[in-house]
Amino acid sequence: MHILLVEDDTLVASGIQAGLALHDFTVDHVRTARAARAALDTLHSDAVILDLGLPDQDGISLLRDWRAAGKPMPVLVLTARDAVPDRVAGLHAGADDYLSKPFDLDELVARLHALLRRAAGRAQPLIEHGPLQLDPAARHITWQGVAVNLPRRELLLLEKLLHSRGAVLSAEQLKDSLYGFDTGVESNALNVHIHHLRRKLCPGIVQTVRGLGYRLGAVDELT
Repeated sequence: MHILLVEDDTLVASGIQAGLALHDFTVDHVRTARAARAALDTLHSDAVILDLGLPDQDGISLLRDWRAAGKPMPVLVLTARDAVPDRVAGLHAGADDYLSKPFDLDELVARLHALLRRAAGRAQPLIEHGPLQLDPAARHITWQGVAVNLPRRELLLLEKLLHSRGAVLSAEQLKDSLYGFDTGVESNALNVHIHHLRRKLCPGIVQTVRGLGYRLGAVDELT
């Protein structure tokens, strides 16, 4: 899943990026509100971590602009402003959650998983789809009751499809979840990952929608 991190402190940002990468998140970092707006215009982010003390615009104002523009992605506000009025203002501006600095990485990861779960309309932490089961927090997959080990990007691809169950996702949306800003991606990389998922699980796990993109295969196609 792709996370856009909007944080002007490069030391804090590097720590968050490294920590989230260990939990198989794809994270891109920007330092300013202007860069954050540009990033959301080009990337398909699943959630945003937003610091309020940005150098060119207050984070609350930026969040209000996003919500006014109809951008629905979950936003976790991460800030040193921990007074009750600040938290209330952030939530009223459209934040989905609020975490004060300093924070524990495990709590940040847990809150992100909760945000993504709610955004997908799920109440349960486990994602089940026919014989497939994924525990996003534990990064554990079973197929027909048997554990399956997948490389990081195949796992990210499968997770994105499961979170978007039934929706057709473009190749660009899937690449953003796997690579973010990374420009050194070979043109056939996504097709290779899809091929591997079909081989390791079943041919129907990823359905190609000609001219549009890909979606998770229907349960009755998973044999």
